[in-house]
Amino acid sequence: MQAAGAPLSAVASSAAVPATVVPDTAQQAIGYPSLFLLVLIGALVPVVPTGALVSSAAVVAFHRAAPVSMVLVFATASLAAFLGDVALYWLGRRGMRSRNGSRGLKAIRARAPEDRLTQARERLADHGVTVLVLSRLVPAGRLPVMLACLIADWPVRRFVRGNLPACLAWAATYQLIGVLGGSLFDEPWQGVLAAIVLTVLISVAPGVWRHLRGPTAR
Repeated sequence: MQAAGAPLSAVASSAAVPATVVPDTAQQAIGYPSLFLLVLIGALVPVVPTGALVSSAAVVAFHRAAPVSMVLVFATASLAAFLGDVALYWLGRRGMRSRNGSRGLKAIRARAPEDRLTQARERLADHGVTVLVLSRLVPAGRLPVMLACLIADWPVRRFVRGNLPACLAWAATYQLIGVLGGSLFDEPWQGVLAAIVLTVLISVAPGVWRHLRGPTAR
């Protein structure tokens, strides 16, 4: 009976492995392309909360305790943000040279208030690429600086050289927020919720600060 039972137990255990591995593999196959697509869209159409997406993905990767997953989240997010920024800047360049403009240029102008644009142009003239790198880390700072680069007639190559480290720093920062949120709780959903709250607070903090300063800031 033991000899007959051993093969049966081996078959049962071998059948149980795919049941646990396949769903995880399927989740990864769906998750990373979805993250890439959403971050790419968020770079082109700045209404998607890309920072919260990256932080949430980092929480899941942290709870899996899989270094490869952390690397893949970082690579996917930074690449998607970089390609989206470059595509939007290229569209903006086309719009600057066209009489009727372009959708990309209109999207940038719509989200670049005049006062923020003036500040961005002054800082860009003083500090160059450094401002472009930091603009990705400042909430609502990316598009005014991008428009300032367009007005300054930066070629795409120069923008790419500054935007690459900017996207890497952005992905690393929001992934770190996700790791921080994931480390505070045992359940992944709790870490995701904490990461979303942190990213929302970071995004609204500058606007609240400017509102509180009021006439003094102006």
